Amino acid sequence: MSTGRQSVKKAVELSIIIVNYNTETLLRDCLASVIKHARAVDYEIIVVDNASSDGSVAMVKKEFPKVTCISNSENEGFSKANNRGVRLSQGRYVLFLNSDTLVPEKTLPEMCAFMERTPEAGAATCFVELSDGSLDDAAHRGFPTPWNAFCHFSGIAKLFPKSLFFNGYNLGWRALDRIDEIDALAGAFMLVRRQAGIDAGWWDEDYFFYGEDLDFCFMLKQKGWKIYFVPDVRIKHFKGVSSGIKKISQNISPATLDGRKRVTEARFSAMEIFYKKHYLGKYPGPVTWFVIQGIRLMQVAALRSL
Repeated sequence: MSTGRQSVKKAVELSIIIVNYNTETLLRDCLASVIKHARAVDYEIIVVDNASSDGSVAMVKKEFPKVTCISNSENEGFSKANNRGVRLSQGRYVLFLNSDTLVPEKTLPEMCAFMERTPEAGAATCFVELSDGSLDDAAHRGFPTPWNAFCHFSGIAKLFPKSLFFNGYNLGWRALDRIDEIDALAGAFMLVRRQAGIDAGWWDEDYFFYGEDLDFCFMLKQKGWKIYFVPDVRIKHFKGVSSGIKKISQNISPATLDGRKRVTEARFSAMEIFYKKHYLGKYPGPVTWFVIQGIRLMQVAALRSL
């Protein structure tokens, strides 16, 4: 683990980076919740807008003048937009927060306090609660090895939700009511120690949308940092509003059919990028062939179901 330190321009505890794409109303509510409940934290907010057409940028500039707002001329994807925000950020910790979230009281100060008392933590997340009250399973994950992915996508994991052997994808045997060291968390709420982010190289821009948070966590682990799930505090996540491909939020998503197709293609492309980057050569050729063909077949099926 690196022991170097990067100097910052001023003493800011927390930089909050929010990538936005056509979620004006939700972004307004997200920013309002952060500003209301982050008073105990020395923070800054940076919104990176990916060429929204719904008035998001104008809303931020008018209603939240203290928020730094970057307006991209095109949709650059999640990774590249986050990296733009990072370059302007100054905090000891960087929180990557989705625009379709609400942040309650105590969440930000308690998560920062957790990072302060846990120096080995490169990143941490809270209990990311979906609109139906359940946990966003992407916030408490194992890495998608070929076996873990096969059990998850084949449905075997659902038959054995508490199995160590069959449910490594979501770490289903772990308790969700206590702090837990995990493999990966979701980019919806990803609190990163600046030095850990530097060590990991921040976000891999080969990923457009989906998979980039898994990759980030994988790189953190490779650099010797630990990742934690802290269920003592939570956020609300209206998952998938920008993408439009999640059933739980399809009724409030502004995504067009073309947009949903692009996101679906990016989702499965991310799986292939991740496998080739981290697992290619670690498994026999037939396993790799099966994985790549499986990803491509799932993409075809997903596109036909839109």
